Amino acid sequence: MNKERKLIIAGNWKMNKTVAEALALVSDLKLDLANVREADIVLCPPFTALEAVSKNILDSQFRLGAQNMSENNFGAHTGEICAGMLKEFSVRYVILGHSERRQYQKESDALIAKKALAAHTATLKPIVCVGETLAEREANQTEKVLETQVRGSLAGLTAEQMTETVLAYEPVWAIGTGKTATTQQAQQAHAFIRHLLGKLFDEATATKVRIQYGGSVKPSNARELMGQPDVDGALVGGASLEARSFADIIKNSI
Repeated sequence: MNKERKLIIAGNWKMNKTVAEALALVSDLKLDLANVREADIVLCPPFTALEAVSKNILDSQFRLGAQNMSENNFGAHTGEICAGMLKEFSVRYVILGHSERRQYQKESDALIAKKALAAHTATLKPIVCVGETLAEREANQTEKVLETQVRGSLAGLTAEQMTETVLAYEPVWAIGTGKTATTQQAQQAHAFIRHLLGKLFDEATATKVRIQYGGSVKPSNARELMGQPDVDGALVGGASLEARSFADIIKNSI
């Protein structure tokens, strides 16, 4: 973790939590994290709970994130949600290109780049996810995959927009599996991404961009992961669904 870059820890609730359950979780987090100001804390509930959570965290240090959005601004796109609709609920961040969407919804780097541009146009901050599968890592393709995804998913962004973008390195083989990249593996991937940003934009921009680690983050490994020089936070899945474990991850990271 670089002291110039403020830690950012986001909880991706995925397709979990009714409105009542979401409010109960937020209530517990408010108690557990009342005095924490050293990190940006982002809560990403499902679309159905955005309004209720938004009202509940209005006067707190928490920020609201969405789990996805359309690349389109309005129109005949059944089942989609656009940036303007998210802004109505004071959403600040939006997760784009999560590996689950890349895999199951077949989202391409080009589509993710369009979504990232749409997010910036609406002054939302995208959290753009990249990461390799186990087969790709075992074939020594990690850096090739990361370069392809980073270049493609950020295509068209200006250096200024890039500094307002968060990247999340998520080794797909570590998501929901209980496996975690070693601190060395995480740091190597983060350092590679930052070096690539320096080539795509410039060194000053690369130094400002926050890169999160995602993949079976838990209280027991948070401190070591966040202690790496290029790891600036975490995108937390399962462990963010329970107040104590999410709060402990944050407390152990700062």
